[in-house]
Amino acid sequence: MLGLRTLARPMLASIFILGGYDTFRNPERVAPTAEPVVSSIPGMSAKPEDAVRLNGAIQMVAGSLLGLGWLPRLSSLAIAATLVPTTAAGHRFWEAEDEATKAQQQVHFLKNLSMLGGLLIAAADTGGKPSLAWRARYRARTARRTASPHRARRQGVGQGGRRRGESRRSGEGRRVGRQDVGQGRRRRGQGRRTGRQGVGQRRRRGEARRAGRQGVGQGRRQGRHQGCEGRRQSLPVTGCAAPAPAPGPRLRHQRPGPLARARITAPALPQGR
Repeated sequence: MLGLRTLARPMLASIFILGGYDTFRNPERVAPTAEPVVSSIPGMSAKPEDAVRLNGAIQMVAGSLLGLGWLPRLSSLAIAATLVPTTAAGHRFWEAEDEATKAQQQVHFLKNLSMLGGLLIAAADTGGKPSLAWRARYRARTARRTASPHRARRQGVGQGGRRRGESRRSGEGRRVGRQDVGQGRRRRGQGRRTGRQGVGQRRRRGEARRAGRQGVGQGRRQGRHQGCEGRRQSLPVTGCAAPAPAPGPRLRHQRPGPLARARITAPALPQGR
């Protein structure tokens, strides 16, 4: 937007700089045209030439300021003020009798009217900064706020109380947050300990089951061995097979096969004579 303003302002001001310079140097050429307007202004005692020269000087100086970007709002407003009597004096198309002259003057009138609209937009352009009206309203509000020292003091006290309350609430929130974090950590630790205890209990139960199975197997083997010894004593001829050696460690839920069971329980065959 800054580059657009830098380019548009000289374009808008160029016609007023050249036209104002020419009118300032040669006021007698447009003085007869401006005489009806100058005479209609109440309290205006200056000659038409002096009024035309003053109008040209204002347009030339204000156009130069507008083209350079110095005081653009004020210079645009000054040019707009000088453009109104210039248009009213030089382009009175409603008084023309010839149709061609009337059409030409009407075009110039509309052209000046368009330039007047552009000047008013340039006068209202703040360039992104606060306008004078906004600054005046802001200063008035600030003056009203600081007019009463007691009210300002009460406002300061109220703001201090609110800030202290907010700081206290923030401190309480931090403490509550720390407590929640501590409780969460303690609960996680308790859960871990409970899980470890459950794992240990399951291990101990498994070891007890394995020990019980081993005791049952040993009892069975001892019972079979004792039965075989009893039969050997009662039947010396037939005899009894020697007890099978204790089986080695086997996997969980593994039982001896049918051949192993037959070898353990079957009596020895009589020997041939």
